[in-house]
Amino acid sequence: MNSFLSGAFYAAASAILLTLAFPGPGLDWLCWVALVPLMVALHGTAPRRSFYLGLTTGVVHFVSLLYWIVPTIRTYGGIPLVLCVFVLALLAFYLALYVGIFSVGMTLFPGNSMWMPVWAGVLWVGGEYLRASFFTGFPWGLLGHCLYQRTTMIQVADLTGVYGISFVIVVVNAALARVWILGREKTAPQVLALSMLPCLLALVLVFSYGRMRQAGVALAMDDAQRTRVSVIQGNISQADKWDDQYKESTVDTYCDLVLKAAEDDPDLIVFPETALPFYYGLEKAISDRVDRCIRQAKTWFIVGSPALKENSQGYAYYNRAYMIDGFSVPRGQYDKIHLVPFGEYVPLGRYLPFLGKLTAQAGNFSSGDKQALPLEYAGGSAGMLICFEVIFPGLARDMANRGAKILVTITNDAWFGRTSAPVQHFSMAVFRAVENRRAVVRAANTGISGFIDPLGNIDAATDLYTRTSITRSLAIVDIITLYSLAGDWFAVICIVAIALGFMVKRKIKKVL
Repeated sequence: MNSFLSGAFYAAASAILLTLAFPGPGLDWLCWVALVPLMVALHGTAPRRSFYLGLTTGVVHFVSLLYWIVPTIRTYGGIPLVLCVFVLALLAFYLALYVGIFSVGMTLFPGNSMWMPVWAGVLWVGGEYLRASFFTGFPWGLLGHCLYQRTTMIQVADLTGVYGISFVIVVVNAALARVWILGREKTAPQVLALSMLPCLLALVLVFSYGRMRQAGVALAMDDAQRTRVSVIQGNISQADKWDDQYKESTVDTYCDLVLKAAEDDPDLIVFPETALPFYYGLEKAISDRVDRCIRQAKTWFIVGSPALKENSQGYAYYNRAYMIDGFSVPRGQYDKIHLVPFGEYVPLGRYLPFLGKLTAQAGNFSSGDKQALPLEYAGGSAGMLICFEVIFPGLARDMANRGAKILVTITNDAWFGRTSAPVQHFSMAVFRAVENRRAVVRAANTGISGFIDPLGNIDAATDLYTRTSITRSLAIVDIITLYSLAGDWFAVICIVAIALGFMVKRKIKKVL
């Protein structure tokens, strides 16, 4: 019993350290040691018990990381508190399964094995890739996201995506855990020193590559064509957003901010997701007010609005971004492709009617064209990502490969209140910039809005719940990265390595 409680304590300690390392608490240096207690607890433990230890770490971590789900669906979904907690617990349990499987996999190579650190990195990345892919995918809170402000360390993302950064973090954790285990077994000091070689090698390679790429991309940015972009942060209360009596005041707010932004002479002004709480172009009187504002600014606009289209079943609803020129003529549109489960549609809605939706104004949204092209404007072309879509690297990669000169993500994070969710959401956009070497523009209703350069530096970021506009000149870098071309090749190799590892270990056991 004491041994079990000790293991559970170590597992829970890893969970708390992991959560503290993520954006929000922001103690990112903890990511280098967060998994050490769990890995030490797994040494010499049977597979079944290892699974439960990993599950414990996963549940505690994901509940504490994603706690904001409860107030979000409680406030805007009108769901009873008990059911909100159940939804969070169910999601946390599902995500924790991957940590449990990781822990079982760790039993293949004992903690004192020289291969353990590399095997740990491979296992962890494989699990992250699978949870980013299965069902609708949920790549929120991948381990590499902890380091979004460590610009030098994350440059390797243009080769491997965020998964390469997760791999390095886990290798370091595993090497430290191995030193702990060997030290406990009174191993010679020179062996302990050798045990740190995988850790040191990984860090040196990543840091050296980062410095090299920073220098090269910085030179490209100095010589690059530039485009001036303004983002508008309307800070419209979610409680008022879809209330008809606030439509006109919402338009007035945006028009006032547009006139202020127009003084900076931008090539493009970007509104947040569904900034216009009506069907733009269909509700003529209020749409005309928006058009007059656009003509007054005399520049291009990206405007978020719900949209509908008649079909054989009645109407299809879309979460849309319009590209509108300085004469208020729509020149293109993008309809959100990857919809939010239970927010914009209800999976298995026939069987889960009690969950409803969090969105107002429209029925279930339909998915847009998966082959959508970037939206062209006078200063370049914008690869669109609406809200949740920015957490999926494949969508940003598709836009870069189709010719996007910049990436634009529009969102309404008012749902999250003053929790850690807005900064978690913002942090993931940093990796889309580095992976594709494209500047990222982010317009959020209540924040965080801002600009991220192709190196992943945050050029500007607004405070939450402020009404403002900001303008920056962005470099249009014409670099095609390995990640843009080959995608998640590194994560796929990890999956293959996991399969081979289990096969080889099984054959060795048969021989013995």
